[in-house]
Amino acid sequence: MLVASSIGLSRFLETETPAVSLVLDPLNTDALTAEISSDLNDTNNATDLDALLAKAKRALTFDLADARLYSLIGEIKYRQGEKDEAYQLFDQARKLSKTEIHALQRSIGRNIEAGDLPKAVGEIDILLRRWPDQFPAIAEGMPPILSNPDGYQAVLMAIRAQAPWRASLIYALIKTPEQINFANRLLLDLTGSSAPPNSSELTAAISGYIRQKQYEPAYRLFLFTLSEQERKLGGYIFNSTFEPVPSGKPFDWQVPGQSGLEVTFAASRDAVEGEGGATVRFLNTPVKNTALQQYVQLPPGSYKISLVASARNLKLPKELFWSIKCLGPAGEIARFNIPEGTYNRQKLSQDFSVVPTGCPMQLLTLQTAAIAESWRFRYVGTLIMHKLSVERLPS
Repeated sequence: MLVASSIGLSRFLETETPAVSLVLDPLNTDALTAEISSDLNDTNNATDLDALLAKAKRALTFDLADARLYSLIGEIKYRQGEKDEAYQLFDQARKLSKTEIHALQRSIGRNIEAGDLPKAVGEIDILLRRWPDQFPAIAEGMPPILSNPDGYQAVLMAIRAQAPWRASLIYALIKTPEQINFANRLLLDLTGSSAPPNSSELTAAISGYIRQKQYEPAYRLFLFTLSEQERKLGGYIFNSTFEPVPSGKPFDWQVPGQSGLEVTFAASRDAVEGEGGATVRFLNTPVKNTALQQYVQLPPGSYKISLVASARNLKLPKELFWSIKCLGPAGEIARFNIPEGTYNRQKLSQDFSVVPTGCPMQLLTLQTAAIAESWRFRYVGTLIMHKLSVERLPS
């Protein structure tokens, strides 16, 4: 009973205090591998590799099937400069366990050095399927792999096969201007495949370009990844009739969450009395900021923005208006107000111009003029927007 108790306590302590665990149970392999790994990773003290090697070999005599021990001995040999023997030990560890983490890491490094990138990517896939928390370390080495044609194709094949680290890779690549083009290329190559990019991946990449003020590639990525169904909704304003299929992508309708109103989309064919479109219902409370928005890409020139809208008992203590603002020094270039009251399919329009400089892309918003959420200014009623469109005027 005492022996059993000691072994049980050793298992309990093996992760946090492996040295204490080994005192209780000298044959506890988990504790031993944890202690040796800790010593090898200790950068503050000089490591006695010969002592660690003797300890690991002694443990191996009691457990010849533990892949971790072969891997640890291989790491010690590697640090002692005996690389050929080290890789033999790593290979033996992989034979016993395909997912032995340290042997996998060393094998990935060896294959990258040898230029066998497809094999390296295959091992990266094995590693990340078993050890997903290792992705940050792997991510640092992905750009050089993607820069190589063979490496790129191997990564593309892996994420086409729905590798679980696909989204992590896309999100990692969009963070910097140097790497976002890799994400762009992968998403374009996935378009039309059996595993096309999803809305969240595209939204992340397009938003990444916008944050970096790379507006043209952002818009191209949006256009070139549209589905056949989405292409039917194209125009200067995407989905100008507010069909109920918003993707959340920046060049599609976005509904910023806020209290005080509800926004719903209804298809014209499903609507009662032809009132399809976007319905904004105000809840008799203050409303500040934006209710709807969409990024648009309008080349320099003259335009007309037109709205067909209906309203029921609409009361607006402060203005409610559509605005077009340049993402640049030109600022706001168009604004027209929504009228109060009750009306049916009223047409509103306004001409405006996009200047040649200072307006590389625009943001279209439906917003209120309220500055503070004062209960003196409560918005009431319903606005139904059937169609919002922009047309270019003859020059």
